[in-house]
Amino acid sequence: MATYGEVSWERMIRAVEKVRERLLRATAALEKAGIPYAVAGGNAVAAWVSRVDEAAVRNTQDVDILVRRADFPAVTTALEAAGFYHAHVLDVESFLDSPTAKVRDAVHILFAGEKVKPGYETPAAEMTESERGKDFQMLQLEALVRMKLTSFRDKDRTHLRDMIDVGLIDQSWPTRFPNTLAVRLQQLLDTPGG
Repeated sequence: MATYGEVSWERMIRAVEKVRERLLRATAALEKAGIPYAVAGGNAVAAWVSRVDEAAVRNTQDVDILVRRADFPAVTTALEAAGFYHAHVLDVESFLDSPTAKVRDAVHILFAGEKVKPGYETPAAEMTESERGKDFQMLQLEALVRMKLTSFRDKDRTHLRDMIDVGLIDQSWPTRFPNTLAVRLQQLLDTPGG
């Protein structure tokens, strides 16, 4: 039988803080270098949800940042100067806190206007589909929802339900998306609490 360490509030709090520190360190480095970017994924969902209900914010373990492919050499330079280590793992450009860090604890790079995976129906958002949040540039809500509907993994469905639960997405939204994505969103709207 496996033995686990003691439950520690300090460790749980520190895990959340480390993600936020990683996010702010990466976005500050990109801003200092003048590189356009937008925070995507779970951190963008959290930023949107927090505008409505801070208690509904869900923590995430990694950082997803959208950039233009043409800017990737400058992104690499900026993030390495901020202490990150570049790694290409499972077809994803990642930046780790140390050479031995876990990939799930990384900054993951997504390329604007390109499909994240070849089989995806729609490409990632464009850089023009972002806006300034309190601490960083982030995807606009519709672009974020489209990307979550495209990925549609368990965690994406959970993020979409979080946005539905706080009223960011309602029954008027499915018409904004191509048919496959509209059907996915309608399914979530029709099955609250999943």
